[in-house]
Parts: sequence; structure tokens; C-alpha cells
Amino acid sequence: MNIYVAASLFAILILLYWIISETFTVFFRLIGLPEEKARFQVVSLLTGCGFTTRESEMILTTRSRRRMARVTMLFGYVFNVTIVSALVNIFVSLKANELGNTVLSMLIPLVVTVAVLVLSRTRYAKQWVDHLVERAAGRISGDTESNSILLIDHIGGASIAQVTLKHVPAFLKNVFLAQSGLKQDRNILVLLVERQGQKATAAVARTVFQEGDRLTVFGDYREICLAFEAKEHFTEED
Repeated sequence: MNIYVAASLFAILILLYWIISETFTVFFRLIGLPEEKARFQVVSLLTGCGFTTRESEMILTTRSRRRMARVTMLFGYVFNVTIVSALVNIFVSLKANELGNTVLSMLIPLVVTVAVLVLSRTRYAKQWVDHLVERAAGRISGDTESNSILLIDHIGGASIAQVTLKHVPAFLKNVFLAQSGLKQDRNILVLLVERQGQKATAAVARTVFQEGDRLTVFGDYREICLAFEAKEHFTEED
């Protein structure tokens, strides 16, 4: 095996590790963890580094989160062992005269890897990944028709969340946002509306919700779930 093939395999392993990390991050978001907190805890669980914070207590609050944490740790352990074994075999198989060209040979695959990682941080790439994993989560949980919710962050006692409307609740059908009672009766603010893959726009008084809309809302998390008939995947009953 030459050094170019070895470097390419190493770059592929980096990409696989990133894909696995992002996938588990979205899964944790689907069970109520904010994105940055979920990503940090996923990296900690996958690498087995043992670095924890008080935020890790959020993972222990429900059975579904504890179960997901166990799956992440086991998956990370198996994958880490596989990576170490593969890398050892790769470098053992290299010939001594090939090591001198290591830097140059690794440059191309590593540059490609960095480019992919940079592109993955764009808004469209993140939306595509979220949508893909959300659909997979719906199939796993056996519920592909209910509205889904992704928690973005907590602010004080309230939350910012993203709700995907697979169906419009009855009291919101053909009703202007100003007349929906979301703000007056439930203290829920609809901040943004993203429709048919277009750029998210600010919600206005005459906004009427449609199937497929992705809403960014602010309010009490449980009240948001009740109002939009949305629920986390992998609930306690799963």
C-alpha cells in the first residue's frame, strides 16, 4: 500500500467520524438537547475522553437520553478500536522508502477533507443533514406523520425551537398569525418561517401556516409542543 492510498483512507476515516458525530448530534437534538450542548456531549461520548460538565446532567434526565448515550458510547468504542487497528495496519504495511514523500502525498486528500468539512458548515448543508436525519428518526420511531421539534437553545425559562409542520393543527388552519392566539393565549412568539426550501423570513401578522413550513419559535418548550402538536422522537414510550 502506498502513502497516497494510506492518506486517502485516513481522510475517509476523518469524514466518517464527522458524519457519525453530526448524526448523533441531531439524534440528541431530536430528544430535546440544544445543538451546541448536544455536539459537545456527543464528542465526549464518542471519544471516551471522560470530559464532562454540569450539562451532562441533562442527558440523565430521561430514559430515552440515557439509552441514546449508551448507544453513542458503545458505537464510539467500537469505531475507535476499528480506526486504531486500521491505522496501525496501514503504517505497518508502508515501505520505508515511501515515508519520505508522506507530506506531499497526504496533502491532496487532506485538503479535500478540509474543504468538505468547511462546506458542511454552510446553512444549506446543515439544513439538509437535519432533514435527512429527522426523516430517519421518524422512521425509527414509527411516526412519520407527526410534527417534529428541534430544540435550538434555552434562554432563561423559555426555549428557542424549530418546529416542522407535517400537518397544520386545526386551530391554526387558514388563520392569520395575529388571530391564532399563540402570543396572547400561549405566550409563544413565531420568529421565522421557512417555506419550500426558501430563505427563512420574519413572521408577520398576516402569516398563514402551511404544511411543510419550518418555524422558529420562542416560548415554553412544553407549551410549544402542545400548541403545534409536535413531539420529540425517541420518547419515553419508545
